[in-house]
Parts: sequence; structure tokens; C-alpha cells
Amino acid sequence: MHEVLKMVAQRLALGALTLFVVSIVIFGATELLPGDLASAILGQSATPETLAAMRAQLGLNDPAPVRYWAWLTGALQGDFGVSLATRRPIADMIEQRLGNTLFLALYAAALAVPLALVLGVLAALWRNSIFDRVANAGALSAISFPEFFVAYILVLWLAQSGYFPSMVRISPTSSLADKLYMSFLPALTLTLVVTAHMMRMTRAAIINLMASPYIEMARLKGASPLRIVLRHALPNALAPIINVIALNLAYLITGVVVVEVVFVYPGLGQLMVDSVAKRDIAVVQAIALIFASAYVLLNLTADVLSTLTNPRLMKRG
Repeated sequence: MHEVLKMVAQRLALGALTLFVVSIVIFGATELLPGDLASAILGQSATPETLAAMRAQLGLNDPAPVRYWAWLTGALQGDFGVSLATRRPIADMIEQRLGNTLFLALYAAALAVPLALVLGVLAALWRNSIFDRVANAGALSAISFPEFFVAYILVLWLAQSGYFPSMVRISPTSSLADKLYMSFLPALTLTLVVTAHMMRMTRAAIINLMASPYIEMARLKGASPLRIVLRHALPNALAPIINVIALNLAYLITGVVVVEVVFVYPGLGQLMVDSVAKRDIAVVQAIALIFASAYVLLNLTADVLSTLTNPRLMKRG
């Protein structure tokens, strides 16, 4: 237990350091954007006096390290400041959208993970069969197409036929059934994109173990192929499978921007794109930091779970 706690503490420290570096990159990238923020807010007709007052109000006269430290300490306390476009607290704007993004990511994960595991196990069980070839061809096709292309194909096939709406209109008062129905197309888009990676990793991990001595022993004992895969191969292939599932879950949270824009889904991705168009830098910084935190946290989770499921990795760490 001591070794496990030590390993988790090391991973958390590494994650905190990574987030610190990412926060510097996010703040620095927005600082390098061309143009003057005060001029963008007030317009070209602003007088020098109003521009100076706006710069003072936004703290633009302070050195960049001072502004970065104020932004970082506020973010750590959940205070991202005020939106420059709407003058609303950014935390309130994010709170409304974060739940929708998490719902979409969990919806897609609930569809993708079981589907990928079943397809991966069947493809390994029926290796080189017609099913295996069709599944791999479908997986490679899904990986090759960008998200917006898959989204528009689904809109063409399912939305224009009247089966599902092409624009997601959900609110805090919507029932779970309405949310599931309205969000089906964006969730299906994400499912098709991430299922391929998880399915191929599951298939490859199981096939790599099929030549192991304990698998041969199970065959000699007369165990059925399905029992060999489920009872012997799959549990020992959990480390790479858990790793790829966690990485794809991270993508589901951070990679929803394009899908949310296509379906006008009221999530963080749509808010980020709208904020970029309005040059609302404070909102863009906050959402970018949230996406980075989610990605780093899920990567750490994948690393820890993979290590715990494989004692040899824990000994090496």
C-alpha cells in the first residue's frame, strides 16, 4: 500500500507541474494575440481617454507576470473573473455549460466503451474472419474521417430524415429522456470516432496474449475459445485497454468543440468558439484551462490504473 500511495503522489505531483506549465502556455498564447484588447472591446471610435480607462480597468497596464499570477490564483479559487463581452461572472457561465459537456461525454462513453469491448473481443475471437475484416475496415474508416465530416453525414442521413434533430436544444429543465433524444446525434458522432481506437486496442491486446503458455494450458484443458478470451486473456489485457479507454474519455471531454459547434450544442466547446469570435479572452483562457485539467487528470488516472493492474509496472515505477 505504501508503494501505491507513493506512486500516486508522484503522478499527482507530475500532473500539477504539467498543469502549471500549461497555464503559462495558455496565458502566454493569449498575450501574443495581435491587436489591443481594449481597442477590440471599445471599437475604433474610442478616444484615448476611454482606452486608457479601459486598460486600467482590465489591468493591462500591469506587467504580464503580475497579471498571470492574479489570474492563476483566482482560477485556483474558482474565480475566473468577469466576461469582457457580457460582464457576467465567468464561473457562472461555465457552470451552466460544463454540465452539458460532461453529460455529452458520459453519454458517448456509455455507448462507446461497451461497444468497443464487445467488438474487440469478437474480432480477436474470430481473428481473420469476415467479421474481423469488416470491423477493422469500419474502424479504420471511422479513424480516417474528421469529426465534422462524420457529424454532417449523420445529419444528412438521420436529421434530414426527421429521426433526430440536427440542432440540440436542451435546458436545465429538460427531462433525461429529452436530453438523451436531443443529444443522440452528437453522442453518436463521438462514439463512432473513439470506438475504433478502443476496439483495435482491445483486439490487439487479446491477440498478443493468445500465444501465452497459460492460454495453451487452458486450451489443453478443453476450455472453449470464448471462455479462454473472457476468463484468461481479457483480465490480463486490462492495462493497455484501460489506458486507451481513459485517453479516449479525455478526448471526449476536450475534443467536443467541433461536434458542439456542428450541432449547436450548449456546452463548453460552443461557448469557447463564441468567445473567440467575440475576443472574450478571459473566457477562452478559463475554458482552455478546464480542458487541460480534465485531460491531464484523465491521463494520470489512466497511468495509475494501468500500473495498478500490472504489478510489474508498479515495481518499475
